[in-house]
Amino acid sequence: MLSLGAAGETAKRRNLHFLPTNRRVIRRFAGNAMRDTDERLVALLRANAREPTASLARKLGLARSTVQERIARLERQGTIKGYTVRLSDEATAGKLRAVVMISTDPKRADRVAIELNKMLEVRSLSAVAGTFDLIATVETDTPARIDQLLDRIGRANGVARTVSSIVLSEKFSR
Repeated sequence: MLSLGAAGETAKRRNLHFLPTNRRVIRRFAGNAMRDTDERLVALLRANAREPTASLARKLGLARSTVQERIARLERQGTIKGYTVRLSDEATAGKLRAVVMISTDPKRADRVAIELNKMLEVRSLSAVAGTFDLIATVETDTPARIDQLLDRIGRANGVARTVSSIVLSEKFSR
């Protein structure tokens, strides 16, 4: 039987796995927790998903092939679900956005979410704790269309009341 010695005992106490064949020590993670490097990689991709792999590798201090493997693994695991487009301020200049706080009838929030998902002008919907049950971000071309949309949301089956605020400007988005 192989004796791990003092280093092996320390590795066991720190929840490390000791592999005597190649003398590597690997941290075991619970669940799908990301490594620090993976978190930094995801942060870089959030800033610019089109950044070349070689540039990401330089910023992370890793080989290009390692970064490619990490991205592929994060996609396989479902950590990275996809990539999106962020529009410039000029491209969205003619759009009106609003945040809509929604109170739902008890146990009807799921039905409300299904109904709001059918409205293409609703860009996002979040369940929240507090006075309201849901917060929607909506976007239209004209004040008349945003008024019509807010009426449709208010009439949705299961919506008790809404309070909305027009977004004047976005200070930052990540």
